[in-house]
Amino acid sequence: MASSTHYDVVIIGSGQAGGPLATAFAKKGRHVALVEREHVGGTCINVGCTPTKTLIASGRVSYLAHRGADFGVVTGPIEIDMQKVRARKRNIVEQFRSGSEKSIETGGVEIVRGEASFTGPRSMGVKLSGGGESAIDSDLIFINTGGRPSRPKLAGLDTVPWLDSSSVLELDTVPDHFLVLGGGYIGLEFGQLYRRLGSRVTVIQRGDRLFAREDDDVCQKVAQIMEQDGIELIYQVDAQSVESVDGEIRMHLGLPTGERSVSGSHLLVAVGRSPNTEALNLEAASVQVNERREIVVNDRLETSAPGVYALGDVKGGPQFTHISYDDFRVIKANLIDGGTASITDRLVPYTVYIDPQLGRVGMTETEARKRGIDVRVASMPMSRVARALEVDEPRGLLKAVVDARTDRILGFAALGIEGGEIMSMIEIAMMGNLPWQALRNGIFAHPTLAEGFNNLFASLDQ
Repeated sequence: MASSTHYDVVIIGSGQAGGPLATAFAKKGRHVALVEREHVGGTCINVGCTPTKTLIASGRVSYLAHRGADFGVVTGPIEIDMQKVRARKRNIVEQFRSGSEKSIETGGVEIVRGEASFTGPRSMGVKLSGGGESAIDSDLIFINTGGRPSRPKLAGLDTVPWLDSSSVLELDTVPDHFLVLGGGYIGLEFGQLYRRLGSRVTVIQRGDRLFAREDDDVCQKVAQIMEQDGIELIYQVDAQSVESVDGEIRMHLGLPTGERSVSGSHLLVAVGRSPNTEALNLEAASVQVNERREIVVNDRLETSAPGVYALGDVKGGPQFTHISYDDFRVIKANLIDGGTASITDRLVPYTVYIDPQLGRVGMTETEARKRGIDVRVASMPMSRVARALEVDEPRGLLKAVVDARTDRILGFAALGIEGGEIMSMIEIAMMGNLPWQALRNGIFAHPTLAEGFNNLFASLDQ
């Protein structure tokens, strides 16, 4: 290996934290290397948010086309051109990826194509994508290598052509019967998508309900919507084995009521994500990891190794693009702007792109009660929101959790049309420490979805 090249800053991984951080340091005159083993932009642009939500948009159009008669619009026979659906997805991904790469390169950052592995506390070797190896070192190192779909220990999995959340994006035909192992956010997004494109869909869930982080009433309403859409849900499953039988994929399941087998044309395994730490040789840098191999950080994103930081999914915690980007803001505030930012007690909003969407921020009712907080709960079906009725999208509910002592909003869930946008309005109110009465008394344009806040929070007067 040649002599080591020194940089002021080395960032491993070009995800939603790594890219902006690299350009932010470069603008301050630092000599910055960004090591990327595959595609610039990380999970979100390449195999996460961008392609998934692009495909889901096609599913939404199919859903509305099939409902045309409900609105008095007769559309005739509907066909799905899956190759065109995929081509549209690929084009948008390429636009986002090339834009991200151009922004980094023109920002004065040197992109090193390859896979990095620590050789010491502040040094590493990079197996270059074009062959060979390079040695680099730096006083500041930031790990932003993200995560990947987890692989369960399931007998026979190596013998069948299973899909994960990345490979499923490349399907060019609509599955006949789409089996989904895992009833979480990813599993339901893809399950509902392919149901709307014409597949029969069966979701196999280990627990006794969907979405372990949500309140029971929200989970029940989500399940009701999935079943209304024709998705079969199987709960409390011990997935025992899988095999190929007569050209199909057969799963053998253990249930409280006995054993059962289900067969399908395609199998999506959506049982969570694992951190990309296995190739980093973190031991050489004395970077501590937990039992899941996630990098352990403090509230300033510092690892156990001086000068080494971790951002985004690789450190565990909420695995959302916007959290990764906020990690970047914390580092920028502290190391570039001289601030004292922390990740402690930050609001964590997210949207699940089932349809209708589930937007969530802050505490659930369950979490607040476990903490011993005296809470009041406002809940209302979307069918009481005039705008939802006008567009014939009345499914779902609005739910707010407020502190009975301070009147501040602790958490909110919007399961309904544009649930993510509705949630974001409440998040702004929470950021401004507005009491719930401000939403009850607010004047919102009629007819809008936000107008539902008046009735929702007025229910607390009763």
